Amino acid sequence: MHFYEFSFRVRYGETDQMGVVYHGNYAQYLEMGRVEWLRDLGISYKSMEENGILLPVISLQLKFKKSAVYDDLITVVTKLKKTPSVRIEFDYEIYNEAGELLVEANTVLAFMNSRTKRPVKCPDYLLNKLLSLDNDSTGD
Repeated sequence: MHFYEFSFRVRYGETDQMGVVYHGNYAQYLEMGRVEWLRDLGISYKSMEENGILLPVISLQLKFKKSAVYDDLITVVTKLKKTPSVRIEFDYEIYNEAGELLVEANTVLAFMNSRTKRPVKCPDYLLNKLLSLDNDSTGD
C-alpha cells in the first residue's frame, strides 16, 4: 500500500520542561503525515473539504518507544493500511535522526458528507489514484 515519509525539527513550544515532546503533539504529527500523504497523491485536505468531504478521526492509538526531544529531526512514515471504503486507516512510525523508532501509531478516519454529517464511501478520485499506483508498481 502507498506510503509517504517526511521530516521536520521538533520546535521548542512542542516540548515540556524536560525538553521532551509533549504526548498530545503526536496527534498533530500524525495529521501532518496524513496531509502530506494525500498531497503526495496530488490531493489536498482543502480540496476534499471544498468537495464536501470531511475526515474525522474515529480511532487513535499511540505506542511510545522512546522520547523525541527539542531540536530532534524526526521522520514520520505514513502508510495506508488497506484500500479505503467508508473508513481509511493508516499506520505510522516516527523515527529520530539516529533511525531509532520513537512511536508506532494507528488512526482510523471516516469519510463524511459535510452537509449531512453522514458517512459516505471513499471518493472515486482517491480510489482511482490508489489503484493507478498499484497498477504502476505491478508493471501493468
